[in-house]
Amino acid sequence: MTDWSRMGYGSWSNLAVVRERLAAGADPNTLAGGRGRPLHHAAREGSAEVVTELVRLVDDVDAVDDGRTALWLAVHAGRPANARALVAAGADPERPMMAGWSPARLSLAGATPDLFDTSVTLTQAEAATVAEAGRLIDALADVDSEGMSLCCVTGIDATEAVRRLDAAVLDEEIDVEDMWDADDDESIRTLGVTEVPGGCIISQPWAYGASMPLVALLLSAGTVCYGMYANPKSGNQGEAAHDGVITGSDLHPGGGWSEANAPAAEVLRDFLYQHHAVEYCCAYAAVRPADARPFTEPDRWVRLPARDWWASSRN
Repeated sequence: MTDWSRMGYGSWSNLAVVRERLAAGADPNTLAGGRGRPLHHAAREGSAEVVTELVRLVDDVDAVDDGRTALWLAVHAGRPANARALVAAGADPERPMMAGWSPARLSLAGATPDLFDTSVTLTQAEAATVAEAGRLIDALADVDSEGMSLCCVTGIDATEAVRRLDAAVLDEEIDVEDMWDADDDESIRTLGVTEVPGGCIISQPWAYGASMPLVALLLSAGTVCYGMYANPKSGNQGEAAHDGVITGSDLHPGGGWSEANAPAAEVLRDFLYQHHAVEYCCAYAAVRPADARPFTEPDRWVRLPARDWWASSRN
């Protein structure tokens, strides 16, 4: 082949494959159809050997694609060897991008804060955000989210959450193991409610009930919610609500990717919570559970009233 089409998993780490493509005439600056750059792919998912091969041939080691340089992507993907290869070829760690997050500043929030010799620093608030991410990821390490739904809400307590949902607090014991086999409407309307620092967490270990749109719409009045269903068939499905309005649906919490025009706080959050979907939901709503209990053993069980919980408005 004379282009970069059908470069499969692992291909960007295979120096022989890359050299074969280059020898056949593949453009080192552009992917097939002009969509993206080979160096960006290699920096994010390839090897330092492939990065070193490509930087000798590209027109600009700091070319920007979708708001990012190859060096930024190497840092974001946690590939320090690739980052060092790019810097050795002249890439600029302090070049600002992505709402001011240069590769150097981003590295300070990651696992290799000493990656670059740089004078840039994190703000006090950013450093606190990084520290909370580490604490939260450790605290929720035992959460098995597959099949679970949740809704994190900022700044209200459990009593207010129950009131907003017009839910009935249950006296009966709920056996979570038994609920995995239930598929009736009543089981879907049975949710856990736990008050935590920063707000409240609504959870359902066995199904999608806590992520139904009307749950977030009612809870988010005057505040912020983030809901998710960890769908075993199609992956994590996120939803954001602000003051009674769905502001984002079919989102991918923990996916790590930010739009090129995303605000600085969002870029940092996406970076910190890659592959940590439950923790991302908590961070979005600024709730701070101490452990996995809100998702496994909620403080109280409630049952929602019968109504259209898939409604897209509170009316």
